[in-house]
Amino acid sequence: MTKFVSWNVNGLRAARTKGFDQVVTGLDADFFCVQETKLQEGQIDPDFIPGYHSFWNYAEKKGYSGVAILGRQEPLDVIRQIGHEGDSEGRALAIELPEYYLVNVYAPNSQPELRRIEFRMSWEDSFREFLHGLDQKKPVIVCGDFNVAHHDIDLRNPDEFRGSTGFSEPERGKLEQLLGAGFIDTYRALHPTEEKVYTWWSYMARERQRNIGWRIDYFLISERLRPRLEDASVYRHILGSDHCPISITLS
Repeated sequence: MTKFVSWNVNGLRAARTKGFDQVVTGLDADFFCVQETKLQEGQIDPDFIPGYHSFWNYAEKKGYSGVAILGRQEPLDVIRQIGHEGDSEGRALAIELPEYYLVNVYAPNSQPELRRIEFRMSWEDSFREFLHGLDQKKPVIVCGDFNVAHHDIDLRNPDEFRGSTGFSEPERGKLEQLLGAGFIDTYRALHPTEEKVYTWWSYMARERQRNIGWRIDYFLISERLRPRLEDASVYRHILGSDHCPISITLS
């Protein structure tokens, strides 16, 4: 069995003061993917978790975005570019392993009133083409913060937010396109009708305590990996960020 975890920590240095290292140790994953590290090279010891190699993609802008993969296994290759102008924002990181590619992503937020929707749509197309290219070589596991809720079941108040950032038709359509290109939403594959399962909550109005949230963090896998999918979990009660960790296990 191989276990993968993904977590948007909303600032890795802050998360480490709230128990991040202990969460990594406790979840005991083979690969741990992190989004929104908000770090620059040299601001953290790359070997800060014993037993894990670490791989990083930093944003050029300080204190912004950034992704990392912690892994117990050395990869064959590390890829930090998807071929889009957004590559400077440190949004994607892929490692090649003997059996598959593991891709960690922090999708662009479309911003209030969808101010950045054109950039987001362009980035989505480049990212889908990037994944398709990898998938031609070997199966792909892609995880991270996709910044979109797919269906009504994936957020607490869909009618209130329909058409808004994170639940607009263009954003949902791009996720649908990606799934249509040969990928599976692992959580829904195993829990197709489970309600009130979210991965992000606003800090406002005690929304996490009231479980008024959104499921915007995903593990997607190439369709041919579906027979190996053993588990998909959401760790709602692990704190330290406005997101919670999620995981999958493959045989």
